[in-house]
Amino acid sequence: MAALKPGSTSEETKKQTWPTKLGFLTRCMLARRRTERPSSPTSAQTLYDNFQEEAASGAGQGFTVWPIPYTSTLNDASPALSEITAEPNVPRQLCQFSYAELKHATRNFAFHTLLGEGGFGRVYKGWVNESGTTPVKPGTGLPVAVKSLNPESRQGHREWLAEVNYLSVLHHPNLVKLVGYCMEGDKRMLVYEFMARGSLESHLFRRCSPLPWHLRIKIVLDAAKGLSYLHEEAGRPVIFRDFKASNVLLDAYIHTLALTLFNLIVCSCQEFNAKLSDFGLAKDGPQGDRTHVSTRVMGTYGYAAPEYVLTGRLTSKSDVYSFGIVLLELLTGRPAVDKRRPKHFRSLLEWAVPYMHDRNQFLSLMDPFLDHCFPVRGAQQAIRLAARCIQRDPSARPHMSEAATILKTISELTGYPESSPLVRFSSPRSSF
Repeated sequence: MAALKPGSTSEETKKQTWPTKLGFLTRCMLARRRTERPSSPTSAQTLYDNFQEEAASGAGQGFTVWPIPYTSTLNDASPALSEITAEPNVPRQLCQFSYAELKHATRNFAFHTLLGEGGFGRVYKGWVNESGTTPVKPGTGLPVAVKSLNPESRQGHREWLAEVNYLSVLHHPNLVKLVGYCMEGDKRMLVYEFMARGSLESHLFRRCSPLPWHLRIKIVLDAAKGLSYLHEEAGRPVIFRDFKASNVLLDAYIHTLALTLFNLIVCSCQEFNAKLSDFGLAKDGPQGDRTHVSTRVMGTYGYAAPEYVLTGRLTSKSDVYSFGIVLLELLTGRPAVDKRRPKHFRSLLEWAVPYMHDRNQFLSLMDPFLDHCFPVRGAQQAIRLAARCIQRDPSARPHMSEAATILKTISELTGYPESSPLVRFSSPRSSF
């Protein structure tokens, strides 16, 4: 973290040090949990270490969720046995598949159809007919993603149920589509539309080629539209609660445009349309006179809002904070937590905040893989938006609809007009 200048004010000091304080408080909570429950077979520190190892190694494909220690409320305690057999309340148009059908669609869950795995279970590639109602021979029809719940996961059933109940009634171009589900014996499965480009996380941190500026802005704008729909446009407000790069999936659609004089089909490929996935931790937002929802603190380390971590009070502004972290990841090319770096540079927030509040330094945040190809005005506006999203005071954060409007404006600057020149640095920024 950059040193403070001699003339820095106390307010500037607070802005630069609050991420460090948050990290310290979280570590204190971990230590207290270990002291209070010494006989626990899996300590909070073990969970934390396991998460850090997975984050550093790239394991999990976005399915690992780290439960931050906090006294849970009665409504969010571990599910009772009666809840394990609870059936989803879904409309008839959502297809219910049998286990045998999904087994056929994935070639008996063959290894070569495995897309990823994590704490929830495994995800396989399968195929269904054009109407999405019947599995077909692999390699024909439409590809789908089949998520299979680990049968030993009792909390996983609750998350499975939440996904079915939410995605069966929430429909938006920037939410992943749920095709159907399977509930047979101890088998719990979800069938989604197949997102051919994988997760945003894989393109940012396990990439073969870097995402250009215009695609980064397009992706984060799509994600903002999805969150805005959940918060402000759905039938009832919904808080996503686990917004992160691995839960933003990307697709590619090919559209037929016209026929040429030679009867050749002219096609356009619209790539990297972003959609939110994994609604297992989603919660109904506050309504009426309620200002927040009190709940057990769950989420992913590095993305959870500080007021939520410390109090368990959840609002839509908790999602806005997480969105700000992902926006920072897109701008910097660095993950929220990176154990491979020296201790004081592992937290993206701790490293970035001093630069964000220094007008002479904040462009040093930009990902060197962008090769300086971005409009300076757009970069400035994006960094300012990220800074607003991660404000300590939730009320100071923008609504997602406002964030989407700002990003729309930024996206219109990607043509690099003369009034918004490309940034050229004399040398790349430090690796730390």
